Amino acid sequence: MISEVTVHDLNTLEPLDSEWVQQRLANFPFVRIDGVTNVRSLGPYPVKPQSQEDASIRLLTRPCQLFRSAEVSGITEQGKVQMRELGITRVFDLRSDTEMEKYDTPVPQIEGVEVIRAPVFQIEDYSPEVMARRFQLYASGKTEAFMELYSQILDNGGQAFAEILKHLTRFNPKAGKDRTAVIAAILLSLAGVDDEIIADDYELTRIGREPVRTKILQRLSKEPIFAENKDAALNMLTSRRETMLAFLQMLREKYSGAEGYVQKCCGLSKADIETIRRNLVGKANS
Repeated sequence: MISEVTVHDLNTLEPLDSEWVQQRLANFPFVRIDGVTNVRSLGPYPVKPQSQEDASIRLLTRPCQLFRSAEVSGITEQGKVQMRELGITRVFDLRSDTEMEKYDTPVPQIEGVEVIRAPVFQIEDYSPEVMARRFQLYASGKTEAFMELYSQILDNGGQAFAEILKHLTRFNPKAGKDRTAVIAAILLSLAGVDDEIIADDYELTRIGREPVRTKILQRLSKEPIFAENKDAALNMLTSRRETMLAFLQMLREKYSGAEGYVQKCCGLSKADIETIRRNLVGKANS
């Protein structure tokens, strides 16, 4: 018997029921790529009409056009086949050289798939002082701490996110937790997806990362602040709806929303934004 899991359970630090997790991972929006964690399609999600003409049409983000996931370093040969079968031809890796070297997770070679390096943080952002402060924020588990962390990602990630966004202005897209969550939220917001749905999508990371819970905790145990405090490490596994809702509010207040952010920090034009939206959104059943 598979136990009932509630939203409250997703917000706890305790392990989730494994059978229930496997059942969820086998269904939308999760996608199977062997050796890669938390792979899921960013849609189809309903979008708000942007014009009078759109008001009479049911619009959705295009299914299986854009995917998000944790790092692809552990992808297996079977996973590479699955990635190609999904039509994925480009992967944007948001990690730095420092991070990959520290955890021995290099960029893999995947035939037919281009892995594009787009690090959010640079070498100087990994100084002992900076990392100590960052880990302290994660350890607290508080929404305001995550807002400081996500603000750092926004402030540092303009160039990296521009790589992804500019790609979406040129092609119909076939494309971790926090950095990925930030760009995923920006893309869904640009498409016109409601905040509540974006927050629901964000919360799914709690399920997607559950199979590698032990592995993540082992990695974190190498950091003194987490080795001495298991609950602090567990706070890094959380992806609460209220965190994403607070982030979207901060995005509006500090950057004039997703559109304001990508224009100011990523160098995109209004025309670029319209092109991205057209590539991300389609009519229902189209």
